[in-house]
Amino acid sequence: MSLQRIKEAIANQQLRCPTCKGPIQKFEKYVDSVESIWDGAGDSAVNFSGCKVTLVCGNDDCDWKERTDYWDSYLVHS
Repeated sequence: MSLQRIKEAIANQQLRCPTCKGPIQKFEKYVDSVESIWDGAGDSAVNFSGCKVTLVCGNDDCDWKERTDYWDSYLVHS
């Protein structure tokens, strides 16, 4: 779910770089954080507690890049 939200936010230019204030252009190294795994007789479940992603500005002359659990703090609502 979070991976799709990150892709949509970047496509809609809703993530902003804190350095140049332009839209973040891409991301790298996405990973879900696993909270717990349950495996029983014919039944199993994986619970996720969030994700970690590297955000990359990618705008002219801005080399900002950050690995974060809190990617939604860069989200601007229109």
